[in-house]
Amino acid sequence: MGLVNPDFQTLPELFSSVFSHYREDASRFPVARKINGVYEPISYRSLEEDIAHFSAFLKHNGVTAKDRVAILSENRPGWYLADMAILGIGAINVPLYPSLPSNQIEYILQNCTAKAIIVSNMLQLGKILSIWQNLPELTLVVVMNRLEESVEDVIDLNLAKEIGKKILEEKPWILEAAPVEPDDVATIIYTSGTTGLPKGVMLTHRNICENVKSCSSVIRLDDSDCGLSFLPLSHAYERTGGYYLLFSCGASIYLAESIETISLNMSEARPTIIFTVPRLFDRIKMSILKKVSSESPLKQKVFNWALKTGEKYHSQINEKGSAAKLLTLQHLIADKLVYDNIKKKFGGRLRYFVSGGAALPQKVGEFFQALDIRILEGFGLTETSPVTNVNRPEKIKYGTVGPAVNNVQVKIAEDGEILLKGPNIMKGYWKDEEATLEVIKDGWFYSGDIGEIDRDGYLKITDRKKHIIVTSGGKNIAPMPIENLVSESDYVDQVIVIGEKRPFLIALIVPDFSKLKEFAAKEGITAATSKELIENKSVQQIYEKLLRTTSRQLATHEKVRKFLLVETPFTIENGHMTPTMKLKRKAITTHYASEIDKVYSALNMVYNTE
Repeated sequence: MGLVNPDFQTLPELFSSVFSHYREDASRFPVARKINGVYEPISYRSLEEDIAHFSAFLKHNGVTAKDRVAILSENRPGWYLADMAILGIGAINVPLYPSLPSNQIEYILQNCTAKAIIVSNMLQLGKILSIWQNLPELTLVVVMNRLEESVEDVIDLNLAKEIGKKILEEKPWILEAAPVEPDDVATIIYTSGTTGLPKGVMLTHRNICENVKSCSSVIRLDDSDCGLSFLPLSHAYERTGGYYLLFSCGASIYLAESIETISLNMSEARPTIIFTVPRLFDRIKMSILKKVSSESPLKQKVFNWALKTGEKYHSQINEKGSAAKLLTLQHLIADKLVYDNIKKKFGGRLRYFVSGGAALPQKVGEFFQALDIRILEGFGLTETSPVTNVNRPEKIKYGTVGPAVNNVQVKIAEDGEILLKGPNIMKGYWKDEEATLEVIKDGWFYSGDIGEIDRDGYLKITDRKKHIIVTSGGKNIAPMPIENLVSESDYVDQVIVIGEKRPFLIALIVPDFSKLKEFAAKEGITAATSKELIENKSVQQIYEKLLRTTSRQLATHEKVRKFLLVETPFTIENGHMTPTMKLKRKAITTHYASEIDKVYSALNMVYNTE
């Protein structure tokens, strides 16, 4: 069936048409969450009534069209409720990552002059209470959880809905349709940025609605589909793909309990589609290979045969459009013996994963394809609502992010930068015309990414423009392809390559400590701490060998001459990763500046500068 209403122009129109279609259908539901160990659905009728009551409460408390209302919450039913209520009265949703510290929240709320905020729990409320005195515009705070103690000028969501219900009974006209126009701003999403202060990306109703329509023509969904949601709704990728797209097609959304419970939740929700980021595939691949390594030699042999069969089968299909009869038969046998059992771990109904947010290593994509699990890698930015490109289910090319979606034009500038145009391009940055003019010129959005388009129209991202390393010898080097090569090793969890204004490249590597511990146990290496382990000579030799192997695939100036093993992973909490899982290169290199200097000092004694 696809979109319930293919003609919606605003998000309230989208919500209204879906509620009208499914209001009386008790067999369908928009959202399900875990209660006492069991997934419990929330009906369309129940959600629609809650939205009306909360909308009435917001309007009664002075929230009007174009006011900014923030949401500071993990993924939960209250997020969808709050979003639909805010947008339904013509206000603007400002989503905040729950991992943000109070000083960053304060900056965003001041910058957008938020009138109200909806927070999930007492922990998030504590952040707001600590900065409220610096937020004169903020007049209303709502907590989704029940308040554990009375707090002045703070109300919990259940009480707000009860009050809203009474208001609506007394003043039924209070929710007369707000005049929401397609070019009105629907949301301001603050990009975390790898450097500097975050900028507020203004996305209009038209931006998002057109992107949902474009995505629906590639990823065909209907009300028999369901997704598992675990990426933060504060991110444009999950919000457009994992929320608005699914909702617009009548598909159900199951909320994962946490990132740690994804495997369990997949088997319970039995999703048909999952929007995710590449790091999940690393974890799944490791889990599959670990399970296989514990099996009997015969089962290991069968798995390896099935993997090789899958590689040959998909290689022939990609090259010729079909596979030889014997290979097709072998593929069917491999499916019964191996692929089917793996797919059951995902619930048994998964049609495809959609991967975004960061580059998916080609070999990882091909590994899953060989096991008959399809990953549709795509590309986009918050500023583009976000999807601009995605691989097609009928033709996947790993190592690319696919062709442009409908309504989006892509071209490559002379310096290799990817330029984008379409109805999905943001209105601009909130209160920052100068920054807006820097990235939007003659209707084209300058993405900051470097790429190329192949003869089939598939886009390949080669690096970020700002990440291009210029060595002291004047060589321009894109680090991302080198990092992808290094990260293919099972012994590597995270890696960044550096060398700006330096004579050579070096790599900072966070090892995969679970693999290292397996290696240590096998080799009889004893180490009391992670630091001792990474300083062990045999462990160091693993990475020396890895860099020698990758060097064979690189030009002389691209070779990584030395590495630095880092025992602490790059995370959001330690400031080395953005909430969208991108590494903050500047923060990392600043933190490890003295160690990096020591590596270069030692290197300069060995090599002549290029």
